[in-house]
Amino acid sequence: MTVSTPRHVLLTGAAGGIGAFLRERLPAYGYALRLFDIVPVPGDPDAIAADLLDDTALRAAVRGVDAVVHLAGISQEAPFEDLLRSNIEGTYRLYEAARAEGVRRIVLASSNHAVGFTPRPAVPGAAVATTTPLRPDTFYGLSKCFGENVASLYADKYGIETVSLRIGSCYPCPRTVRMLATWLSPADCARLVHAALTAEEVHHTVVYGISANARAWWDLSAGAILGYIPQDDAEVFAGQLIAELGEPQLEDPEHTHIGGAFLTTEP
Repeated sequence: MTVSTPRHVLLTGAAGGIGAFLRERLPAYGYALRLFDIVPVPGDPDAIAADLLDDTALRAAVRGVDAVVHLAGISQEAPFEDLLRSNIEGTYRLYEAARAEGVRRIVLASSNHAVGFTPRPAVPGAAVATTTPLRPDTFYGLSKCFGENVASLYADKYGIETVSLRIGSCYPCPRTVRMLATWLSPADCARLVHAALTAEEVHHTVVYGISANARAWWDLSAGAILGYIPQDDAEVFAGQLIAELGEPQLEDPEHTHIGGAFLTTEP
């Protein structure tokens, strides 16, 4: 059972790649989107172009919406000082603005890199649960751990419910052999966000953001409880990718751990 669909949703990071997918697809679910990004959003002169650290602009952006889908921030490894400003302080300020304006539901873009140092399952068919301990693989992954923890705090202390999406690899199609396990199709991304916006009593729920991939490393049962039923499977791309890139080398960090190449990435 789901609650009534929130009609007015603030989408931060609206100019980014995932933001573009959701700008195109969420209105079909009945959402009126208010767009926010540090850069102009193509095709929308009404979008708010502001920094998350601009409290006045952020409060105005949050005011009157039913929910927030928070994608804004740096989406790869970077110097800690940059991530501190954008991903850590920016996310904190977003939650403070939501608290001040009475917004009760946030969908937060976390990342698989919050648990990147977790070994991939050694047994075929086994899956990493959402309850696996946080093991960030980078400063970027560390910033996503902060996001999940601030979401937990604001759920417990202020009643702001959050679904944290540990997104894998969201592209129109998988680009690497690793993405046969981690891919999230744009259509499934919209299905997942819709489920996260409408499920009842989520408190703080962590969900892996992937499609119904035959080679998936992550447990999707938490998403199923929310009502997320993915429709796509990266396996349809497997033959072409393996023919082009070769079979995975199992000793390569790209395949030994959840975080892949991020394990050896420097800021």
